[in-house]
Amino acid sequence: MGLPFVGETFGFFTPHKSFSIGNFLQEHRSRYGKVFKSNLFGSPTIVSCDLEFNTFVLLNEGRLFQSSYPKSVRDILGKHSLILATGDLHKKFRSIEVGLINKFKCKPDFVDRVDKLCSSLMESWRGNQVVLFSKEAKQFSFNLMLMNVLDMEPGEPLALQLLEDFLTFMKGFVSIPINFPWTSYAKALKARTRISSTLKQVVKDRKKRKDLRINELAKEDIFNENLFKEHLTDVEKVSILQDILLAGYETTSGLLSLLVYFLAQSPKALHYLKDEHRALRRKKEEGEPINWEDYKQMKFTSMVINETLRCGNLVKFVHREAIKDVEFKGYHIPAGWKVLPILSAVHLDPSLHQNPSEFNPWRWADPTTSKKVIPFGGGLRLCPGWELAKLEAALFLHHLVINYRWTAKEDDHPMLYPYLEFPKGLLVTLEAETSKF
Repeated sequence: MGLPFVGETFGFFTPHKSFSIGNFLQEHRSRYGKVFKSNLFGSPTIVSCDLEFNTFVLLNEGRLFQSSYPKSVRDILGKHSLILATGDLHKKFRSIEVGLINKFKCKPDFVDRVDKLCSSLMESWRGNQVVLFSKEAKQFSFNLMLMNVLDMEPGEPLALQLLEDFLTFMKGFVSIPINFPWTSYAKALKARTRISSTLKQVVKDRKKRKDLRINELAKEDIFNENLFKEHLTDVEKVSILQDILLAGYETTSGLLSLLVYFLAQSPKALHYLKDEHRALRRKKEEGEPINWEDYKQMKFTSMVINETLRCGNLVKFVHREAIKDVEFKGYHIPAGWKVLPILSAVHLDPSLHQNPSEFNPWRWADPTTSKKVIPFGGGLRLCPGWELAKLEAALFLHHLVINYRWTAKEDDHPMLYPYLEFPKGLLVTLEAETSKF
């Protein structure tokens, strides 16, 4: 169980490549099996690398298990965050956030706006030989969220400040809660205060526009329709906006970086991907944007995205707690014990996936593969924006493979801290694509 109080937390937190499970889990799984006990984050904890048990935990949200995150996460996110909320409050917030996301996705101009932002980014790279891709991906995905959630245009001073604050926020998201000025935890707390203040002012401004009826697109104002029709406090409205911005920005930017990284390592997959998108482009007039029907035809693209999520592991694990004594296949989990379903361990399990560390999109031709991969969680806490992230990634890939060839520095890899990061920023060498459609 490790040292007093801290247990084995520091060993568990040791950074490792995202397409591996790391030394801590490798050693413990070999010694104790796929399900074992430890002392993590100051609490007795069940750690699970088992697909069946992880699925059991995720699907029994609210009955046998509930969300239970460490103090650092609770302090940084705030008690109204969807990740932390339980019971009726969770159902209420989730319903609102799912409604917002679905309406964004169904807006007539949503795909067109994503397409235009992709085109703009590709054009900004003209003449550049190298790009710090991780930074570019974060800025792109954050701008996308700001445009759709807050009607804020890229490059606005407020947008740039929000992005910087969210970057600081993420570094402290899963840090050790030591509140000294130089720590990631303390910096994240201050960043959250600034983010909350900014979003609170946005809420006030939107309410004023609504009251004065000066919004020309009032009937299409998704923000007003969903947030102001609910009986929510300003704190709750700010928390919902923060959740959507954080989830949409962090998940999408990480996925885009992982896609570029894995495709650079797999020329065969990149060749098939280019062929699919060139075929789509040949069917369209010059300059004609991609639409929903085009997206539905991106079969191999979907396989590439799914395999990237399996190999790359944007989310290593989630935090749960047993709310009553639980028995499962001979295991006894006492009420009050923490439970950590390790999603990455399932994705890289050799008993479930042949050559699990190999990036192989063709494995998704087998329909059973989808039952053995859980990148967006499951049950009542299935990520509400998972489909949106895949759509945005597909459109981004379309523009990238049509316009560029690229190579990535071989000594930079996606690392889990446990948040995903490329230590050197994923430096990419670009070359304009000259092949005709």
